[in-house]
Amino acid sequence: MKFILISPKNRTAYNFRGDLVKKIIASGYEVVITGPNRDNVDKVEALGARFVEIPMDKNTLNPFKDLKYMNELRKLFKKEKPDIILGYTSKPVIYGSIAGRLAGVPHKVGMVTGAGYAFAAQSTKAKLVKVVISMLYRIAFACADVAIFQNVDDKNTFVNEKILKEEKCKLIDGSGVNMERFPLAPLPEQLTFFMLSRVMYFKGIREYLEACTIVKEKHPEVRFMLLGACEGIHDSLSKEELQPYVEKGIIEHFGETDTVADFYKQCSVFVLPSYGEGVPRTVQEAMSMGRAIITTTAPGCRETVEDGINGFLIPTRDGKALAEKMMEFVKNPELVETMGKASNEYCRRKFEVNKINNKMCEYLKIKE
Repeated sequence: MKFILISPKNRTAYNFRGDLVKKIIASGYEVVITGPNRDNVDKVEALGARFVEIPMDKNTLNPFKDLKYMNELRKLFKKEKPDIILGYTSKPVIYGSIAGRLAGVPHKVGMVTGAGYAFAAQSTKAKLVKVVISMLYRIAFACADVAIFQNVDDKNTFVNEKILKEEKCKLIDGSGVNMERFPLAPLPEQLTFFMLSRVMYFKGIREYLEACTIVKEKHPEVRFMLLGACEGIHDSLSKEELQPYVEKGIIEHFGETDTVADFYKQCSVFVLPSYGEGVPRTVQEAMSMGRAIITTTAPGCRETVEDGINGFLIPTRDGKALAEKMMEFVKNPELVETMGKASNEYCRRKFEVNKINNKMCEYLKIKE
């Protein structure tokens, strides 16, 4: 039996799907993972999988490049003859599902890990992108056998907009987190807020910087960290725009890393002011390590917080509301510990990776 995972980025294959891949291999399947380049191939292959490079530009709408990507997937499926394929994020789902139908793959699954920029942003460009993406998703899910969603809001959006039918939909609670890899850790002495994300408007970077500025002016002793790349794409804050906040000592900025647990250890409260996610993996990791959370009421994000128990929920696009909730921890430092403990307990109940992967294998029809 053979399984192919269609990945948009090699790092996410081993970081977010690594435990699932290992479980599928342990069930007796040969696993092949596709990725867009040769970055970190050794870490992908360390899972026990075979890697195949299929170039893909996740940020372009060039139809010729996308058709080439789809055709390369089709040729791979024809050659490998997989029993099951799984694509996640828009292009692997769309072009993987269509290629899978053309190649005669028996079981084709697409996982929506968040409706994304096109469904939540309000710009004219985003609305145009949404029209195109919705049309492509309709074709893809007509080809796929199962559509997995990470929150009910995204599922309802796709069903209500007639992108697919309810009977094809399955729900899971995010990607899950390996709680042994992200164990409970002691809290730092200095009150520290931390955001881990691509430095994009959609992720709430403007609101985070606004809130950090407000709190830092009143309480210069508070530390603010940001980890994530300035990618220079649409909806992304540039390095030049971010630099003044670093130079003024408002935030400390770090680039991408494979040792994110070291950064969670340094923080008291994890912050993600996103406009919408599947169920954010970064928040699950921070919860596992016993950190209080501030995130938004947006789809996917609100699934991670019991408001007032393991953190706070705020409206999207509201930096002042974020600053107010940060100030709650300044005024009531005991909340850091009590909410952090509640986060770990909630994570164990809902997001522990083995619970998630058992559901995934059921929907993928992985035979033990």
